Amino acid sequence: MALFLAASIGGYIGWIALAALVIVVFIVVISNIVIVQQARAYVIERLGAFHTVWDVGFHVKIPFIERIAKRVSLKEQVVDFDPQPVITEDNVTMQIDTVVYFQITDPKLYAYGVENPMSAIENLTATTLRNIIGDLELDQTLTSRDIINTKMRTILDEATDPWGIKVNRVELKNIIPPREIQDAMEKQMKAERERRESILQAEGQKQSQILVAEGEKQSAILRADAEKQAAILRAEGEAEALLTVQRATADSIRMINEAAPGEGMLKIKALEAFEKAADGRATKIIIPSEIQGLAGLAASMKEVFTGDEAQKK
Repeated sequence: MALFLAASIGGYIGWIALAALVIVVFIVVISNIVIVQQARAYVIERLGAFHTVWDVGFHVKIPFIERIAKRVSLKEQVVDFDPQPVITEDNVTMQIDTVVYFQITDPKLYAYGVENPMSAIENLTATTLRNIIGDLELDQTLTSRDIINTKMRTILDEATDPWGIKVNRVELKNIIPPREIQDAMEKQMKAERERRESILQAEGQKQSQILVAEGEKQSAILRADAEKQAAILRAEGEAEALLTVQRATADSIRMINEAAPGEGMLKIKALEAFEKAADGRATKIIIPSEIQGLAGLAASMKEVFTGDEAQKK
């Protein structure tokens, strides 16, 4: 009975140990299943030496033999370095901070190429910047950002290639000259703004004067056209009036001719015309012979009428 009980207890212990072993194995297997995400890579070492690089997907690590030495991001990264003091060729000290855009292209070289890649890039950037700015004067430094960026990118990209790093872009974020130079630059900028404002004001006055002159020109043209039209209308009116008088005279002559006036009527009309001529300011009047005879006849008739009246009295 005691032997059976001991055997039963031993069996239970064996089952418990087996279950515990299974659980431990399951935990170990689960803990060594690795899924690599997109745009990442894992550097794997086996027994302390580089073994392989895991890309995106499902992987199983051999426990106690393999380990993940480095997890690497393959995305483009940006690092903003603190301002660095640099000296130009004309001996001006300024502060320049840079921004570097880089990407890891070889995870193995990145893991084993340099001990601290970011510190190495920062020091390399500062050294390269000092070398480039040292060959430029202050004015060139302030106006040649693109050239400086291109030179730095080329130099850094070549230097970091053994580290598995590709430098895509380098940007000079800020260029901070000494205070006295900043004051001089501010004064220069102020003078430039004032100069541009003066030019704009002069241009505005010029355009205003041009517009006024154009307006006066158009006004003069319109006045001349108006006077021309008025003169034409006056001339047409005078011509029309003269034509009307001519027509009236012609109609009068035609009516007289149609009435067949006698010689006496014609002499009376001539006398009326002479009377109008005599009312003028002429100092000399030439009297036609017909009118002289008519005047004598009128005087004789006047004497006859005068004598008759005397006899009646």
